[in-house]
Amino acid sequence: MQTQVHIGMEEFLTALEPLIRRVVQEELENVVRRKPQIFYVESDMPIYEDMKDIGKRKKQGKIKLYSHKEVWGE
Repeated sequence: MQTQVHIGMEEFLTALEPLIRRVVQEELENVVRRKPQIFYVESDMPIYEDMKDIGKRKKQGKIKLYSHKEVWGE
């Protein structure tokens, strides 16, 4: 017998966002490792400030970045 769970769209998006962020982070790291010459961030790019903020929060211990192994168990 299957159990069905119904959740609202907002709750679904709230649960999905952290997973998407981890997957994107992991894939970007893989690209940078494999082909560092194709990925670069310049100071006028919107992602530049985001990356600086993420690094700052990590140093302050406000966030934890997960490795591929931690996320996927591989």
